[in-house]
Amino acid sequence: MKKRLLAAMLAGTMVLSLAACGGGSSSSSGGSDASGGDAAPAASGDTLQVNIWDNNQLAGLQQIADEWSAESGIKVQINVVDWDNYWTLLEAGASGGQMPDVFWMHSNTAQMYMENDLLLPLDDYIAADDAIDLDNYYEGIVDLYNRDDNGVQYALPKDHDTIALLYNKAIFDKYGVDYPTDDWTWEDLRDAAAKITEAGAADGIYGYAINSSNNQDGWYNIIYDYGAQVITDDHKGTTIGSAEGKAGMEMLRQILEVSAPQTTVAETGTDSLFNSGLCAMITQGSWMINTFYTNENSANYAWAMLPYADVNGNGQCDAGERYSAYNGLGWAASASTANPDACYSLISYFCSEKGQKEQAQLGVTMGGMKGISEDFANAFEGMDVSAFVRAEEEGDLFFRPYTRNTTVWEDALQQNGAFLDAWLNPSDPAVMATACDNAQTIIENAIAAE
Repeated sequence: MKKRLLAAMLAGTMVLSLAACGGGSSSSSGGSDASGGDAAPAASGDTLQVNIWDNNQLAGLQQIADEWSAESGIKVQINVVDWDNYWTLLEAGASGGQMPDVFWMHSNTAQMYMENDLLLPLDDYIAADDAIDLDNYYEGIVDLYNRDDNGVQYALPKDHDTIALLYNKAIFDKYGVDYPTDDWTWEDLRDAAAKITEAGAADGIYGYAINSSNNQDGWYNIIYDYGAQVITDDHKGTTIGSAEGKAGMEMLRQILEVSAPQTTVAETGTDSLFNSGLCAMITQGSWMINTFYTNENSANYAWAMLPYADVNGNGQCDAGERYSAYNGLGWAASASTANPDACYSLISYFCSEKGQKEQAQLGVTMGGMKGISEDFANAFEGMDVSAFVRAEEEGDLFFRPYTRNTTVWEDALQQNGAFLDAWLNPSDPAVMATACDNAQTIIENAIAAE
């Protein structure tokens, strides 16, 4: 009954934001016998089936899993399924098919799966496991995978991520514009983008590119810098329509005026524009570093911390003026797996201090365990990615906004003309202010219906 209920509840909400942690252009099908179109089989014999959605992480995670296999004698088959198909197949398995044994959970859908008892409860395992102390992990990620009504933990933190500004030094050099620094305000970004867009018009080069779907890795951060919240801390409201929210979106509007048009961004994508040398700056998450690190032009790429909002007007970055969103995936197991003990053992290995450090050192992702981010910062020879670490050491973090049905209001914002008009026509400040009011109503109505 619960599986049928989940299918009905998720039917209209399983298309997730590609800007979410791990879900972006780096996601791909294939690898390790994954077809991207067929559900992974359940565990057969001594093999655990593991589903993930990011091909960039496959090699490192398989290496760690193989080390666990050498100790346990149980094989691990990691299947990479593209972002959209990942959730479609997981939903199908939850509705009566075969779920993978172990898989990633995400803030957009965790509440649904936990509430319908589709994930393996981990409390008894954690209590008996000397390798796992939940106090050692980022609190927001631990809380995300803990069910409010019964206090049960259904996933262990796999990783966390932060956001930084990526820029192409060659484009800045070509047009004689100074490189971004960690002292930049959003006004500085706007002004640099304007200079490059104007100078590069004949070459089809833009100073900056952002899509309305770049929420966690884009405009959410500006909202928080100016003192508003997309979702309040209690997950029951929003202040995007407040004066502070409108100030942040007004800053975004000014940036949009001098950036790649939304029609271009929608057709090509921000990452592709950047990697094609047609855009000087984008903001991106730490989960996407490999996409740029492996590009043939990566020698020209550099990272800086996100700009800040000088709300206090004193010319320096004060507390609460530079935020970075962070999110974290969770390692979960199917409640119906044939081998729950082995599933937890593998999850524990991934999330132990040893596994977390190795994940960081291999450049897979930053850990879900606190205190090992430096290992990740040193993983990319020739590319300084320390801006992602400094985001949490020198700035402020906020957990990626979520509610029980995050995708309802996220998708509604992407489909609502009154909100998107401001992105398509950024020359009119009044349209952006209206978009904020509209977003406030959309989010409030979605929360009320939860």
